[in-house]
Amino acid sequence: MNEKRTEISSLGEFGLIKQLTQQFPINQKSTIKGIGDDAAVIKYSMDKHTVVSTDLLLEGIHFDLMYCPLKHLGYKSVVVNVSDIYAMNAIPRQITVSIGISNRFSVEALEEFYDGVRLACKNYGVDLIGGDTTSSQKGFIISITAIGEVEESKLAYRNTAKEGDLIFVTGDLGASYLGLQILEREKKIFLENPGVEVKLEEDQYLVERQLKPEAQRETIELFHELEITPTAMIDISDGLSSELKHICAQSNVGCHIFEEQIPIFQETYDAALKLHLDPITCAMNGGEDYELLFCMNKTDAQKIYGRHGIKCIGEIKNSSYGLVLESKAGFHHEITAQGWNHIL
Repeated sequence: MNEKRTEISSLGEFGLIKQLTQQFPINQKSTIKGIGDDAAVIKYSMDKHTVVSTDLLLEGIHFDLMYCPLKHLGYKSVVVNVSDIYAMNAIPRQITVSIGISNRFSVEALEEFYDGVRLACKNYGVDLIGGDTTSSQKGFIISITAIGEVEESKLAYRNTAKEGDLIFVTGDLGASYLGLQILEREKKIFLENPGVEVKLEEDQYLVERQLKPEAQRETIELFHELEITPTAMIDISDGLSSELKHICAQSNVGCHIFEEQIPIFQETYDAALKLHLDPITCAMNGGEDYELLFCMNKTDAQKIYGRHGIKCIGEIKNSSYGLVLESKAGFHHEITAQGWNHIL
């Protein structure tokens, strides 16, 4: 069976942009001008602040197309940027998508990628308003910029945690890292034995957490609904240890974390042991969970206990205290970051 393949060269740059983006409607009143001019035009009310974040994803570094479907890649590319906007306690409104591609990609392949982008835009209520395309000799390159808005009084930074604040995380940790280990294992098996059947059914949750993560929209909506603001917040993209160090270093504080409070799903725990890995190490250093790590004063903290899977894992201390992880056995260990390093 011959599948249709349209060469990108047959459309040209602007024809390709039109082909990939013509099904993206404009939903936000703040989007004055989207795709089709030199720049997008966005108008916010005077009492709102604009929040902008950009991420660059490189084939072979951030993703592997041998096991990452293009639709999933498009979806995840949006989510990782939207997550940064949520980490500021802001609401994402628009994105731009720029890609670098070689002639090994057909129009149909890129449409699959943009199908994932469009689904993420729909799920998170954002508009695609622009971007760029260019040639690449080094694989698939993706650059996405996300734009959001928030009232000045609701902004949450990394450098404003206070001694006595409680520390919370959303969701569960370590699953995405275990999903990656499983995918890499199956890739190795397949390369050594191309005829072997790849079986991922029993690890579906872990693999999905790696290939199609979700940003924490409900948590931010809860904060706004309850009219509370974290004293500091960051998304967990590089591992819990790394993110704790960011908050503590920038806020000039220490922390005390309880191992038994760190949320690890049973599937994650079992998979770690099966792969001869320490579950708590996976949770602390794995990364790509896209959960939120935030601090909250004790008065506001009372309002969120038990909501949306939010869990208290510790407390902010004086800077002289250091960063301490208390094990289930009661031993204290210094928290050291072993998460993802973007610059090799």
